[in-house]
Amino acid sequence: MTNPPQRERRRLLAGVAAFGAVSLTGCATQTAELLDTRAVAAGLPRRVELAQVPFFPQDQRFLCGPESLAAVLQAAGVAATPPQLVPQVYLPGREGSLQAEMLAATRRQGGVAVMLPPQLEALCRELAAGTPVVILQNLGLAVSPVWHYAVAVGYDLDERTVLLRSGRERRMVMSLRTFEHTWARSAYWAFVAVAPGLVPVTAGEAEMTRALVAFERVAAPELASRAYTAAVQRWPANVTLLMGQGNTLYAAGRKREAAEVFEATARHHEHGAAWVNLGLVQLELGHLSQAEAAARRAVELGGNWSAQANKLLRKVEAAQQQTKP
Repeated sequence: MTNPPQRERRRLLAGVAAFGAVSLTGCATQTAELLDTRAVAAGLPRRVELAQVPFFPQDQRFLCGPESLAAVLQAAGVAATPPQLVPQVYLPGREGSLQAEMLAATRRQGGVAVMLPPQLEALCRELAAGTPVVILQNLGLAVSPVWHYAVAVGYDLDERTVLLRSGRERRMVMSLRTFEHTWARSAYWAFVAVAPGLVPVTAGEAEMTRALVAFERVAAPELASRAYTAAVQRWPANVTLLMGQGNTLYAAGRKREAAEVFEATARHHEHGAAWVNLGLVQLELGHLSQAEAAARRAVELGGNWSAQANKLLRKVEAAQQQTKP
């Protein structure tokens, strides 16, 4: 995850500064690359606007964090309002909302928070797929930052503009060049909130895995299982995703389905943890011969799961003794 420099992170501000305070320096290299015809040739539409994305005008200073988050959560079908989110993301002592709180609150509300690649084209591709994007800008100067969250809801390559839900403006039109400069100061920090079962079009395997592991910690098992299952369809060889799918199916009470996932993972990847989990589930289901086979294979593999494998084998053998006449 990309972050602003450490000395600035403590001042990530949920406020709105006068647009005239923005100072532009350097070259807008990503804008130039985006406007290159190759991006459009790769399937990027010339113009997109997500007009149905909710808008919550900023009623008080420093509350653009909860208002931006409520907009993208509602767009994802998650019921949330700024007043509900304020105590989760707003830090009065810092007069703003830190990035970690924005991501954590998304998960607590039932949405999957996925960081975007730090690229203007990635942002546009998410918009083209119908997903609004929360972005972090510095509307001040490098020496006097004014951090501000906004929601990107569209762009126009011919007009060279981006559309934002920002502050009190439902449809702020900003030049791509200016937007890039203000966004670059946060190291191009941006994320999307999607419903469990959806995978953002620009999500990379590593980032999606991190997002789902974090989501699993706070989500209901059924929601987490749905999210893992969708990710496994895109990355079927990812053992972390497969184990997450199996664990959440088990937590949701769907033990037979969990056993199927663990068995496939164990056999295809010879993964010790998958063999141990398979044995435990089969033991709970009363399938003692299958549980013994899984436990013995885990013992044979050894490694980090050796202690758990031997413990499992002893439990299976004890259960077998109890069933003997």
